[in-house]
Parts: sequence; structure tokens; C-alpha cells
Amino acid sequence: MLIFTERVSHTHEHSHTLTLAYELRQKARLKTKSDSGEDVGLMLSRGEILRGGDCLKSDDGEIAKIIAAPEEVSVVSSDDKLLLMKAAYHLGNRHVALQVEESLLVYQKDHVLDEMIISLGLTVTHEMKPFEPESGAYNSHKHSH
Repeated sequence: MLIFTERVSHTHEHSHTLTLAYELRQKARLKTKSDSGEDVGLMLSRGEILRGGDCLKSDDGEIAKIIAAPEEVSVVSSDDKLLLMKAAYHLGNRHVALQVEESLLVYQKDHVLDEMIISLGLTVTHEMKPFEPESGAYNSHKHSH
């Protein structure tokens, strides 16, 4: 079994790919399979989320590229920036992982959240696409407390 233990800078020289949903990209310890079916393990530093395009290195020098798997998400789009900000506020109050793009918000599909967003006057659609939420203000840099 290949064990990947560290992140490395993005590289095109990879011998493995790991397609993982957001839920799995949050785990520091994971036993899974590569896209080619090989058993692999992750033994990474805790607290960091893997993003599509990230690369990992094994103890024996193998490189794996992370691919964000398509998953079912709710997509809220609007030209009304104030209404989108209100939706982001309400989702943030519920500590929902949220992908923020120009004129749209994306979160993991949840019918209760969908109903809340619709009650604000917005439309929700569902898509299968990679989910790459914001990392959060406290994860953007290290603090020395």
C-alpha cells in the first residue's frame, strides 16, 4: 500500500490520481484506492483540506494528484448581489461549507437549506460538480497563539 505523507507543490509529474469528494478531502487519515485501483493511505497533517490539483508525496517518492470528485450540490445564482449576500449570511450562520463564485453560491445538497434559500426569494438548482468551498478566515494563514 502506498502511504502519502506530505503535500508538495503542484506538478505535472504525477504517477497516481486520487478522485475524492469534499468529505474525504477533509480527512488527514484515510485508507482509499487510487483511480487505477491501487490501495493507498493518507497520513497528513491535520487541519488542512485537500483541493483539486493538490499533489501529495509518498515516503518512496511517488506523487499523486488530487482530483475533486463531482458531487450533488445546490447552486444559488442571482444578479441581485444584496440578495446573494443575505443568503451567504444565513448559510454562514448555520456553519455551512460554502463555495462562493461570481453571482452564485454553492453548497452540498440539503433540502432544508434549499427551502430556506427559496424562502428568501432565490432559486436553487442542483448539479453534479466538484465542490470547493471557501477555507474560512481562520484557515487562510497560521496564527501564533
